[in-house]
Amino acid sequence: MSLKDQITEDMKSAMRAKEVARLGTIRLLLAAIKQREVDERIVLDDAAVIATIEKMIKQRKDSISQFEKAQRDDLVAIEAAEMEVLQVYLPAQLSDAEVAAAVTAAVAATGATGPQDMGKVIGALKAQLAGKADMGKVSGLVKAALAK
Repeated sequence: MSLKDQITEDMKSAMRAKEVARLGTIRLLLAAIKQREVDERIVLDDAAVIATIEKMIKQRKDSISQFEKAQRDDLVAIEAAEMEVLQVYLPAQLSDAEVAAAVTAAVAATGATGPQDMGKVIGALKAQLAGKADMGKVSGLVKAALAK
């Protein structure tokens, strides 16, 4: 079963269980997926659905930081609950050690020698780690590895 089909099934089960908050978040996710399919005139595969989910989670994180600055704890709670629902659909996250090992391997495989080669290394890692690791952390690790 594809990830999109799983999300649709979860929407149906949330409807049956009358889980209003979860249902709303899943509907937002399906709307974002459908919007991207219509805009690009394609059917999204699991990798593209994961990218959409990651984008939505990043939006929630940004919103949470803004709401915290404005001391709007009620809105922080709503965004955090939505983020929890979205994270269920992401693949299991890799440990820091696994990410560090992947960065070391990618630096060796691309033959990167300095900060000017960061793009090559990130490009190699992006396909491998998409959805499995925070790419911001990966970028920091690559920068540190190339600074040596």
